[in-house]
Amino acid sequence: MSFARTLTVAVAALAISTATLAQDNSAPPPGDKDYTPRDYTPPNGAPPPPPPGDEAPPPPRDGNHDTFTDNEITNAASDFFGVTTEAAAKAVQRVFRDQGQPDAYIKGEEGSGAFVIGVRYGEGWLVRKHFDPVRVYWKGPSVGFDVGGNASKFFALVYNLKDERRLYQRFPGAEGSYYFVAGIGVNYLRSGGVTIAPMRTGLGLRAGVNAHYLVFTQERDWFPL
Repeated sequence: MSFARTLTVAVAALAISTATLAQDNSAPPPGDKDYTPRDYTPPNGAPPPPPPGDEAPPPPRDGNHDTFTDNEITNAASDFFGVTTEAAAKAVQRVFRDQGQPDAYIKGEEGSGAFVIGVRYGEGWLVRKHFDPVRVYWKGPSVGFDVGGNASKFFALVYNLKDERRLYQRFPGAEGSYYFVAGIGVNYLRSGGVTIAPMRTGLGLRAGVNAHYLVFTQERDWFPL
């Protein structure tokens, strides 16, 4: 075979190999549905396709999903106090008008630890959406006609809590915040941007009138105030 013919055959073989390699680079690997050719150019104005395996981030969660509606609080308070839904709704609507939707609530019991002047202790559960209930304790001044051992129910709405640790502090009572609606007494306690609205009935009404402050703790604390 002459040199010219040999060179012609070699050039033809090289051209065939180059074309085959180009086809292999443009074809998707077997079974890869997310394959994008390296030389792909998206249409004008269209964003480039995401890399294989990347997922779009979840949409931001609505803040209202972390708060309780008036119906949820009304039903919880009605069941807890054993009062009619109508009576609970009147008190709840008053608090909601003043404070809006709470992001937590506390339900439990409290009782006096002394006669005339002393300490009133309580314990219950902190309830938040998307979290397990947490046992909490509190204490406050007991003044007037409280006698040791008289227990009363305690239900409180909590606003702007955001973090459980913000509960564990001293909450002074807001001056002139006490009011009485449909047999339920309510007053406001505030500290560090957090507002607590305790709701009481029966024997607990006296505690609400005299509640100058409450101290919440993670563990029971019998130490006098």
